[in-house]
Amino acid sequence: MPSRDTLESFAISCPCCGAELVVDPVTKSLVHHTPAVAPAPITDLAAEVSRLKNAGAEREQAFQKSLEAERTREERMNRKFDELLKRARSSPDEKPVKDIDL
Repeated sequence: MPSRDTLESFAISCPCCGAELVVDPVTKSLVHHTPAVAPAPITDLAAEVSRLKNAGAEREQAFQKSLEAERTREERMNRKFDELLKRARSSPDEKPVKDIDL
């Protein structure tokens, strides 16, 4: 275990705001704080509105894709199971080789 004097401070990012926090492990205190970079202001209002309108369609498309994958999930799992069962039946039962047997 390293001594308390050799421990270096470490940086973590805040999960809420994205700010960077530098913490001293010995004193367990905040050494330095770098605020998160604010997003750029909207310059083209029409482009932002069209982006927001398209975001709804993209969410719907992702939902439909996820829904279709969930509908076919049982069939895919059954096919995988059948193939693995067929492979297990075709391979002979061999005793696994242990290190001590070598």
